[in-house]
Amino acid sequence: MTDNCKTDCPVIPRVEALEEANRQHGSTHREMFTRLNALERSTDSQGVMLKNIDEKLDEVRSTVSALAEKPGKRWDGLVDKLIYLVAGAVVAWAAAGAPGLG
Repeated sequence: MTDNCKTDCPVIPRVEALEEANRQHGSTHREMFTRLNALERSTDSQGVMLKNIDEKLDEVRSTVSALAEKPGKRWDGLVDKLIYLVAGAVVAWAAAGAPGLG
């Protein structure tokens, strides 16, 4: 460098502009990292919420399954009772001497 560059150097404004841009970029980067940190915390809380929802869905599925089986059990019970009724009627008919056959 020459002696006159200490006071009147054409590079000094460019260096100062680059230093200012660097300060602005640092501020921008800090803001971006702050936002990323907030996003990570939000994602973690959403993961907990989704886990809770999944557990509730499992409870609902088991309840719905139990409710869906109930009519089937009732139908099976009704069929059993009808079979016993028919068998009892046949036994009563046979015990009465099988009327109507002869």
